[in-house]
Amino acid sequence: MSKRLLPLIILALGVLGFLALKMTRPEPAEVSASERSWRVSTQRVEPGSHTPLLPLYGQVVAPEQLDVTATLAGRIDARPVSEGQRVQAGDLLVALDDADIEPVLAQARAQVDDLKAQLAAEQVRHRNDSAAIRSERNIRDNASRQLERTKALVQRNLASQEDLEAATDALARAELTVSTRQRAIDEHPSRVQSLEAKLAQAQANLATIERDAQRARLTAPFDGVVTGIQVAPGDLVARNEPLLSLYPDQSLELRARVPAQFRSELLDALARGEALSASSKDGSHRFELVRFAGTADPAGTEAILALVGNGGGLRPGELLPVNLQRPERANTVAVPFSALYGANALYLMTDDQRMQRITVERVGEARAGNGERWLLVAGDALEPGAQLITTHLPNAMTGLKVEPVDAAGESAE
Repeated sequence: MSKRLLPLIILALGVLGFLALKMTRPEPAEVSASERSWRVSTQRVEPGSHTPLLPLYGQVVAPEQLDVTATLAGRIDARPVSEGQRVQAGDLLVALDDADIEPVLAQARAQVDDLKAQLAAEQVRHRNDSAAIRSERNIRDNASRQLERTKALVQRNLASQEDLEAATDALARAELTVSTRQRAIDEHPSRVQSLEAKLAQAQANLATIERDAQRARLTAPFDGVVTGIQVAPGDLVARNEPLLSLYPDQSLELRARVPAQFRSELLDALARGEALSASSKDGSHRFELVRFAGTADPAGTEAILALVGNGGGLRPGELLPVNLQRPERANTVAVPFSALYGANALYLMTDDQRMQRITVERVGEARAGNGERWLLVAGDALEPGAQLITTHLPNAMTGLKVEPVDAAGESAE
């Protein structure tokens, strides 16, 4: 009997123990649902006047580059400069051999002297013709009278027919001589004019060769840098063959393509006389916008920026990124790019610490005090004193609860 009751007694004791434990357990604390908040950095909105920056990527060019060519054919006698060498005004760049220049000069001078001699000979010939024609006219007149006498004698049978023919031939020869001499006298002005024209042409040719001979020893017309050397001493060159180039490093320009949306704004600023400067990323080079190119393409218009100050190692053909200052814009706010959502949305923190989405206008870029790129925006919702959320939240939405931490301390220029 006791063996059958033992399992029941154990089961009963277990149930009683469970009930005792359940009755003596501590009451659990009540759990209430709470809304989660996100920690964010904020920035106080202070609208003001800012200068937006336009990032550009341009190429350095040398508009005043001088291309040196051979003025005469000959052999290179000297070329004391090297590629990339800096020279001063008056330094010798290249010189042709005098042995190749002197014969050309001598030939041009001889041509001038020959034409001067021909012109002098023509004047002497004209004086002789003028003097000779008087005697030849007298001879013609005598021949004419002789012919008349011979005709009278023939009529009286005192002279033969042969005498008459001889007198006629003598008169004809005298008239031909006078006619030939007169033609020579009449042609004198035209011959003089022709010789004078040839002389003027020869003198012009001589002046050209003398000028080219002087330029055969070319010196630097300004301080600059030598580039594009294509010859060496001893080379034989033809007329107008390129020799080398020289550019002034103080007159370099930067040509960069500006999108069409900014062109009108910059042109209006130039028309008002505003100085729009640009600087390289590290600030070592400065430029000033002076004009735009005369043509454009779908990618934009080429802006021409003049170098301000020393080139500092810049070379034509170099690609250089710069930031161009656009005209100052009022009622704008500089914010970090982390505050931007999409193309034109920001979030403000309301008084009850919730996010509120606003739409703004992107004005351009600005530069923070530490050199960081910031964004310039404008909009009616950007009221002074408002708290702008600068922390980028992946789950940002209007109404999301946030908790501010230390406000952003940087400011843009």
